[in-house]
Amino acid sequence: MEKEAEILIVDDKPEIAKVIKIQLSNDYNVHYYPNPIEALNWMEEGHIPDLIISDVYMPQMNGHEFLLYLKGSSLYKHIPVIVLSSMENSGERVEMLEDGADDFILKPFNPQELKIRVRNTIRKG
Repeated sequence: MEKEAEILIVDDKPEIAKVIKIQLSNDYNVHYYPNPIEALNWMEEGHIPDLIISDVYMPQMNGHEFLLYLKGSSLYKHIPVIVLSSMENSGERVEMLEDGADDFILKPFNPQELKIRVRNTIRKG
C-alpha cells in the first residue's frame, strides 16, 4: 500500500485550516500549526512534509519569510509550497512565485480547487 502524502498547513486562522483539513484528510495525512515557528519546530524533529500550504500574513514570521527560509535550506528546499493570501496584490504573487512558491491561491478559495492543486503539485514532485 502506498504511503499517504504528508501535508503541513501553516495558518494563524484555525477556521481556514479546518476547511483545508476537512477537504484533504481523506487523501492525505494533514498536520496543522498556527505559525511558521511551530511548524519549523515540528519539521526539525524529523517530520518532512510532502507539501506545505502556508498563509502569508501571520505573526512572528510571515509566510514570505517562511518561504525564503524553506527555499534557502538544503533540508527543506525540495518541499513544494502553496501560498494562500487574502491580498489581491499581483506584485506579491509574482514575488512569492519568484522566490520559490509552487502555487498561489487567493482567499476566499474554492476547497475543491485547492484539493486539485494539491494533488497536481504532489504529482509533479
